[in-house]
This record gives sequence, C-alpha cells and structure tokens, in this order.
Amino acid sequence: MERILTAEQMRAADNFTIEKLGIAQSELVLRAGKAVAEEILKKFKGGRALVCIGKGNNGADGRVIADILSKVHGFAVNSINIDNGLFGLFEKKYDIIVDCIFGTGLNKNVEGKYLTAIEKINSSGAYVVSCDIPSGLNADTGLAMGAAVKADLTVAIQEYKLGHFINDGKDYCGKVVAKDIGISVWEDDCVKIIGNEEVRKFFPERNHNVNKGDFGKCAVIGGSKEFTGSSLLSANALASMKTGVGYAYLFVPESLLSVYACKNPEIIVSTVKDENGHMIFDEESLKPALKFDSVAIGMGMGKSEETFKIVKYFLENFTGRLLIDADGLNSLSAFGVDVLKTKKCDVILTPHIGEFSRLLQSDKASFMSDIIAKSKQFADDFNVTLLVKNAVSVITDGKETYINVTGSSGLAKAGSGDVLSGLLCGMLTSHEDAIDVVTAGARLFGRCGEIAEKEQNVYTMTATDVIKALPEAINEVL
Repeated sequence: MERILTAEQMRAADNFTIEKLGIAQSELVLRAGKAVAEEILKKFKGGRALVCIGKGNNGADGRVIADILSKVHGFAVNSINIDNGLFGLFEKKYDIIVDCIFGTGLNKNVEGKYLTAIEKINSSGAYVVSCDIPSGLNADTGLAMGAAVKADLTVAIQEYKLGHFINDGKDYCGKVVAKDIGISVWEDDCVKIIGNEEVRKFFPERNHNVNKGDFGKCAVIGGSKEFTGSSLLSANALASMKTGVGYAYLFVPESLLSVYACKNPEIIVSTVKDENGHMIFDEESLKPALKFDSVAIGMGMGKSEETFKIVKYFLENFTGRLLIDADGLNSLSAFGVDVLKTKKCDVILTPHIGEFSRLLQSDKASFMSDIIAKSKQFADDFNVTLLVKNAVSVITDGKETYINVTGSSGLAKAGSGDVLSGLLCGMLTSHEDAIDVVTAGARLFGRCGEIAEKEQNVYTMTATDVIKALPEAINEVL
C-alpha cells in the first residue's frame, strides 16, 4: 500500500530531512534531477530536449536534468528560464519537453508568461515529462489552476501527491511514477492507494469440506416499474461475478415478480408489497432479510418517503452490514440523513458525486476542492464507511482514508454503480473490517472496468461487460 501526501506533509518531510537528518537541500535537488533523468532514459536514449525552468527547487531540479541529459548522455538540450519570458526556443521541434516550472506549492491561477509557456508546451507535440507535478496543477486538489501542463509522464519526487489522482489529476499527469530520493517521511495520517494485496485476502484458498452455508447470505433490495434493470444488475453481480457468497437473494416489488423470476436461476427472488410498481414499507415482507449477513438497498427504488421508511427500518433493526446506494441515498437526503445516527448495523454509503452533494446539502463545486476532508468529516460525523464514486473514488471511515486509482471512463454509464453495489454486498459477508472490504471491492470493480475497456472500448462497454470481467480480475489476485 502506497502513501499519498499533501503539499504540507511533503514540505514537513523535506524540512525534517534537511534540518534534523542533515542532508543538504542541494543533495536532494541532485537526487531529484537524477530520478527524473533516469525515467526519461528508460524511454529515450537520445534526442532533442527542452527543459523549462521556473523558480525554486523545481527549477533547480530542471538544471540537474538538463546537465545529465546533455553532458552525460549526449542529448541535444536547450534550457529556458520562464521567468525571463524569452520564448524563441519554443519555435524549435523537440522530442522531449521537461516541465520544471512550478512545484507543489502553486495556489493561484496561472497567468502571463507562465500561461504562455504552458500553452506552448501543450501544443508542442513533444513527449512531456513533468517533475513532481504538472505545472499549473494544484498538488492538493488536483484542479487545474486556470491552465496546466498535460504531461505524458509525471515523476513524483519521493511520494505521490493527492493532486496526481483526484479531480483533473489523472487527465493531466499521464503515467505517474514515484521515485524515492531519501526524504524521510514519518507521516501516518495520510491517504493511501489500494493495492492488489488489499484484494487478495478476500479470496483465500478454500478447504474442500465446506458447504454454501459457510460463505454467507446477502440480499439486494431494489427496483421499480421505471427502473427494473438496476437491482437485477446488482443481483447478477452477486451471482455471476463469483465473489464467493453462499446465497444471493433479490427483493423486488411484488407486482414485478414476473420481470425478475428465473432471469438468473442462481438468485433467489423474494417480493415486497408495492403500490403501482413501487415498494411500500411492509415489515412482514422485509423481515426475512434481517437474518442476512449483508443487504444492499436503494438501487432503482425511486426517491420517496416509502423508500426512506424501508431504509430506516433496516437502520434500526438490522444487525449485519447495510449498503445504501442510489435512491436509498436520495431518500435519506430528502427526508432526513440524521436517521443514520439511529443505526444498529455497520453502514456503508456509496454515493456518486451528485448524490454526495445532496447528502451534504451542498453544490458540487464547493466540496470538490476539498473532497478528502469533506468525505472524512461526513464519515466521522455519522460513523459510516463512505465510498464517494468518481473518476478516482475516495473511501473512508473517518479514520483511515484510501483512494482507488483503477477504473475506466467507460464505467461512466448507467448500471455501473449497481454492479459495484452487488459486488460489495457479496464481499461484505466477510468478517473483515468494512473499510477493508470496501477498499478491496472498489479496486476489484475498477480493474473489471479496465479489463472490459481492453476487450472492447470505452464507448461500447456496458455494466454487463464489467460483470463478465470479474473472473479475470479475481484470477489476477489469486
């Protein structure tokens, strides 16, 4: 598992290394320049390079990179100090442009000669390498500050930064490689990246002398006459994605039984009373699900007071693990999110950005620049495990925080979230901590998206294709 630091955490580590360990700043600059040059040399053995230099340590790193490429490896190198505003060198053609204009401390919009330099880099057609973080990208928020360099490769110095991944980060950083240069980082209270090791423990070698009762029972509760597909996808995820659960149930509106019956013979279908194709609160038809290990609720149910009553019933009476998604979340937002404080069960919330903004009663723009802190605060306030779905998802229980960097833009399609809910519901029958289950499930789901994209493309892949990719994704960690 790899750490991701804020700009302030990285500055503190720099200062400790210099002031307490006695390693000179000049030595760290030399190491950083060598680290970036080393990554360039993995792709290029020579060629024409332009190194764009700004103020501070990032610019100093650039001078080292230029010297190594030209004097040691024979590249044809030009350097340009952006502060001088002399841009004639940009008119030449380059194989590589190295971006060392700004470091991780940028906190205002890019203007003037810096904006001009960034625009020229982005329109150059060269292979662009950014030192530490693309210039113009905020190291903490991942937001482009008016403009930012679009790198093909970003060489993170010592540790990854939040801005490499969240918001605009993935679109601007290209491939990101972290290089250890000997800066001492003692920080434990940091965001972490989920790795395959977090997934592997959920698929241990099984004994032969077992039966289906040994592997848990889970249920998906959802669907309505308008959204018959949502809960079916979730249940399909439970059955066909082979998370290892022993029993998978699907609870649907009574009048829609014929829509769901025998669509997937592995799934046991139960019904809940409804009115005009929408579930209504009915304790007798819901009570059997209280005995299950995990329940996922809300997909395709419709936002309503009846949906809220059903969610509230499980919060107050269920003692397993309850995953609330989609209209379950929207109904909480509409009729009272504070009901979460009455829960008797472990609760997992899986909102996308729009749903999270409604839970916060805030517009998206006001929290996207502070999504890590807002997520942690919400999870802590309500004592829940929270998975905020986005291009890079945030997972937190208020104490530990992770991000998942696997995935595909092809997942930005109706049904994907339903599949994730089903996958997680199956995995939540595990006895592992909920935060561990959700981090592992998020990575596994993202990897399924990558496999589906590779087999097809981001345009044609669907949620069903993501389900079909699950066996390959699990085989990779076995």
